[in-house]
Amino acid sequence: MTARIRLQPEAIGMGMTSQRVRDRLIERLQSTGISDDRVLNAIRAVPRHLFVDEALATRAYEDTALPIGHGQTISQPWVVAKMTETLLETPRPAGAPPMRVLEIGTGSGYQAAILAALGLEVFTVERIGELLRTARKRFRSLGFNIRSKHDDGRIGWPELGPFDAIIVTAAAPALVDALTAQLAPNGTLVCPVGGSGGQTLIRLRKDEAGTVDEAQLAPVVFVPLLPGMVD
Repeated sequence: MTARIRLQPEAIGMGMTSQRVRDRLIERLQSTGISDDRVLNAIRAVPRHLFVDEALATRAYEDTALPIGHGQTISQPWVVAKMTETLLETPRPAGAPPMRVLEIGTGSGYQAAILAALGLEVFTVERIGELLRTARKRFRSLGFNIRSKHDDGRIGWPELGPFDAIIVTAAAPALVDALTAQLAPNGTLVCPVGGSGGQTLIRLRKDEAGTVDEAQLAPVVFVPLLPGMVD
């Protein structure tokens, strides 16, 4: 079920940010194979134009990545939808509490907002302080209770793990051991793997015994997962 979102007048949109334009994006996502109604409803509800610079707001509902400064981007809506849909396939017992999801790479905050709109418990880590401060303001304005930390994303958030799901929004040459170690049994990790020459979206599942199953989902393009922190 999609969480209730507190919409201010500027979030409702008009013209190229109107509900009609958002609905066209949903139709495009459906045509490319995104079928989970929970994901589609969350993307329909969360105002993507509030997660980009005002000058780019009219392009917010195009199915494309857009720059957000500091050499970073807000991911293409199809990629957000595909990664989110994959996480929701994580097996959950009846009556289980909301899935605990760790996001590596807060960026604009859009992916975390989509996860929170689905009623998931979201923890997000961002290495660039200015991006994180802006994302936190967006979370508060929309009424999302998302826990966030300014840190090196490759470390994860071990003191709060393990997590039912982990989503990584930047590409590393290989899976990061510190992150896979924070994945709970029966958990799912989705991340892009590869360098500038080509990247693949990977889904990793860990069973009760800790055995890992890996699947390739699609070719993608992400910014690199970098070390350290920037204020």
